[in-house]
Amino acid sequence: MDPAALRELTPAFDDARYLNTGASGPSPRPVVEAAQAFLARHEYDAPVEEGAYPLAFDTYDEVRATVADFLGARETEIALTQSTADGITRIANAFDWEAGDVVVRTDLEHPAGILPWSRLERRGCEVRVVPTEDGRIDREAYREAVEDAKLVCFSALTWNYGTYLPVEELAAEAHDAGAFVLVDAVQVPGHAPLDVTEWGADAVVAAGHKWLLGTWGAGILYVEESVANDLEPSAVSYRSVEDIGAVDYELKTGAPRFEVGTTNLAPYAALDAAIETIESVGLDVVESHALGLAERLTDAVPDERLLSPADPESGLVTMQVDDPEATVERLKADYDIVVRPIPSLAGSIRASLHVVNTAEDVDRLVEALDETGW
Repeated sequence: MDPAALRELTPAFDDARYLNTGASGPSPRPVVEAAQAFLARHEYDAPVEEGAYPLAFDTYDEVRATVADFLGARETEIALTQSTADGITRIANAFDWEAGDVVVRTDLEHPAGILPWSRLERRGCEVRVVPTEDGRIDREAYREAVEDAKLVCFSALTWNYGTYLPVEELAAEAHDAGAFVLVDAVQVPGHAPLDVTEWGADAVVAAGHKWLLGTWGAGILYVEESVANDLEPSAVSYRSVEDIGAVDYELKTGAPRFEVGTTNLAPYAALDAAIETIESVGLDVVESHALGLAERLTDAVPDERLLSPADPESGLVTMQVDDPEATVERLKADYDIVVRPIPSLAGSIRASLHVVNTAEDVDRLVEALDETGW
């Protein structure tokens, strides 16, 4: 499928120039239709045919296999969650935390990668925040911070600057110090090619509702199999165990032990369709297209207004404006352009440029910003 055809299948573009995929991607019709069709099948047909639960378990297995193949992982290394935040929390709660234990994160993290550790801090753990500048991590400060850490959490692609962190190198340094490595990769799948095993991380979390253009409610948790078997989730139910009827239960091998119980299957059907759709375009095509549009935008933004790299690393471009909230509202009301402010960067807005966007979208955004006076 070519980018123009995918855009044509995405109703959000009927009424606006949508430049906010980094927050929530607008789903194309085939993805939503897959979710609707599955919901109808599960609720109308399955109860009197194969049964609602057999269909559900078969679907979990099928989607897990699709996700594993997409990410270069084994099926036993994938758990289906509800969101990125859900995956981070499941990992955080699988450790036996004691007062004085150290967690390390960067100052670039999304609230999903901040709040679980803030909770632990209230229980006596120490949270070290590694400083960054313009989306670049202070490597010396990082090495010092992880020296006696129990867990390290950082983003692969920063949501505020659109920069990539050196995941493989950071993971290796944390492992050398004996720390568990958890990577928030939500901005990567559907945005660029990804093989999670190349990073060397213990766990990677993501979701389907951003660059994959899936619906809300489908999260992805990768846990390296040998590591997963040493973790004991705090929430355990019938999808976590080998024998549903056993009181003296045995957890499943690998990441599926992090799955719990009954969840809405429609988002997983949408995730499966979203992966098929984005693969039909081609991840290399997606990445090249997004980078080309990002370069078009950064070339047009005044240097003093550009917060993301002038040489873009992704389709995320953050700019400085005088009044972010008012600017976002004006762009939507007067120009039908959808972008968002970034709360962690004072005075900023962010445009997300995906394969469904066009050069005309970028040019219109620049014209609108020029007209509104930034």
